[in-house]
Amino acid sequence: MTTLRTAHTADLTGDGELTAVRALLDAAFDGDFSDADWAHTLGGVHALVHDDAGELLAHGSVAQRHAVHEGRTLRVGYVEAVAVRQDARRAGLGGRVMGALERVIGAAYDLGALSASEDGARLYAARGWLRRDGPFAAYGPDGVVQLPDEDPPFLFPAAAARALDPSHRLLVDWRDGDIL
Repeated sequence: MTTLRTAHTADLTGDGELTAVRALLDAAFDGDFSDADWAHTLGGVHALVHDDAGELLAHGSVAQRHAVHEGRTLRVGYVEAVAVRQDARRAGLGGRVMGALERVIGAAYDLGALSASEDGARLYAARGWLRRDGPFAAYGPDGVVQLPDEDPPFLFPAAAARALDPSHRLLVDWRDGDIL
């Protein structure tokens, strides 16, 4: 039996919850989870799946970002740090985490976005996330930075993603570490 809980970062304090989340992410990403990635994880709503003993099995978070498309600012729920503990994979926990985050996105944001690994891309596409078709860039400290070599982000819900004209670039806000 597992339990799913959503909570803001400010509410993840008891029993070392943030420490457990960071440990899960470090293990799940095989040491390729930087301090900048960790900073991107914080400040929003987390979805956590625990087992009966209270052990963390899966995690994901959604944090607010902004994007501009055709002169319109969009409030974007950016999904970060989705991971399932190695021994709990392929049991639907990633889908449960994403379902909770998609509910938050649908209720609070104009659009959801995320960057995906090859393995993650299959999960997100199966859930109706669409890969961005069209150019995108970021507002950098010195102006707009084109991102032609970056994998395009996935967007959700599909109707909102399809409403973005692919001939116009999508500009995302800057952040330290990986832009997307």
